Amino acid sequence: MNTAASNDPRIQEVRVTNDEIIAHLVDGRVISVPLAWSWRLSEATPAQRAHFRLIGAGQGVHWPDVDEDLSVEGMLHGVPARRPHIRPNVAAPRNARHGDASNNRFNRRARKLRAADTPR
Repeated sequence: MNTAASNDPRIQEVRVTNDEIIAHLVDGRVISVPLAWSWRLSEATPAQRAHFRLIGAGQGVHWPDVDEDLSVEGMLHGVPARRPHIRPNVAAPRNARHGDASNNRFNRRARKLRAADTPR
């Protein structure tokens, strides 16, 4: 038996409610994570939540208005993004991106996908 279909989960459609981030996958599965997993999206307006684009041929989602990236793998296996901890009078490291947990597994894969989608 020869199969041409990929086993990689891919997002077909995304919806953000007041409580959840819901992804419909091309293979028919529907997955959701609590909205609280993304503090950026939980603080965003409904219009900002509705403005997104699929990245990496559906491997992730990018919300440009709030600079948030989520991958389908992160939604399946990840952990919530942590809020940045701001300490007074302490300079942030040069490589820190907005002082957030950009190395968090929940967002790392989606950031790579977005970079790969950028025209060269």
